[in-house]
Amino acid sequence: MFSTTPPATQVLWRDTNGDDYHTVPKQFVQRGVAYASEHQRSGADRRNISDRQLAVILGYYNGELYLWEQLHSIFNQTHPPSHIFISDDGSDTGLCSESLGYHRHYLKKVSIGIRAANIGFANNFLNALSYVDEPFRYFAFSDQDDVWHSDKLEKALDSLEQYPEDKPALYCARTLVTDETCNVVKGISPLFSKPPSFTNALVQSIGSGNTMVFNKAARDLIVESSSNTEVVSHDWWCYQIISGAGGIVIYDQEPCLRYRQHANNLIGANKGWKARFIRVLGLLQGRFRSWNDINLSALVKHRSLLTQENQNYLDNIIMARRSNFIKRFFLFCRSGIYRQTLFGNLGLLLGVIINKV
Repeated sequence: MFSTTPPATQVLWRDTNGDDYHTVPKQFVQRGVAYASEHQRSGADRRNISDRQLAVILGYYNGELYLWEQLHSIFNQTHPPSHIFISDDGSDTGLCSESLGYHRHYLKKVSIGIRAANIGFANNFLNALSYVDEPFRYFAFSDQDDVWHSDKLEKALDSLEQYPEDKPALYCARTLVTDETCNVVKGISPLFSKPPSFTNALVQSIGSGNTMVFNKAARDLIVESSSNTEVVSHDWWCYQIISGAGGIVIYDQEPCLRYRQHANNLIGANKGWKARFIRVLGLLQGRFRSWNDINLSALVKHRSLLTQENQNYLDNIIMARRSNFIKRFFLFCRSGIYRQTLFGNLGLLLGVIINKV
């Protein structure tokens, strides 16, 4: 599940405007001119591009069953994306533009990246993001099997544009949990009412990656901090590094998509008593502490990106984990860490007592 992102030098991309595969050096791609003819423009032309240029990074692995419906919901946004980059993480059968079943008008906005080997879902997203830069000002992650609400991107952009461009800002939201047809709503993801913060991000991920939209300042921060860095999940890392660096995290209490539950879900809905039991069991077995080992190591590696206040919080939690019970309890209290729900904070307290945080 966890692996270090390999150096991103080349990716095999298929341009949906043609039939041939080609290898694109990273330094060429990062100028934003190599994915599709729509973006092969001069600097003068780019100045006329809408201020809301947005790229969707869609992580893909053997997901042909539901991909068409997901793409349909993206194409039909009230504010459609400028381009969709599908990163195929070494599927058993390679994805091609013909299999998407879309008219050429839509396919000109799609590029497919083919990986020679599987690097895992988190690294697939983060590595693909490192290839997508200008002329985009906003970026969104997408899973392969959801259905987006038609105003998902418009709502996210309206929220993000309230903040300065040079301030890293990330939007995330709740989701509707559905059956495998995506037609029957079975529930809604948990409601989190406490404000997002670094002290929350240290012990909890509140925003699913499939809901995340962020500005270029956030994209640059994520790319800088995730290169050759081991992380638990791409969405939790985005929450940690953006909040840790003093950026803005926007949590929308309204759902923005339908989260399809089926037999092949890599991660299921984090909801209900069964999910709570699994979390408690994982805490007792030391899984939560192992995740924190990975996250804290990554944060220490990129300590210079954090605000001074958040560096202090990081120091306190690291020291607490190495201390005896009395000192550990005191330092955890001083660290200010918290989870979003009463049940979550009771579990956190138990973890502090038995030293499993």
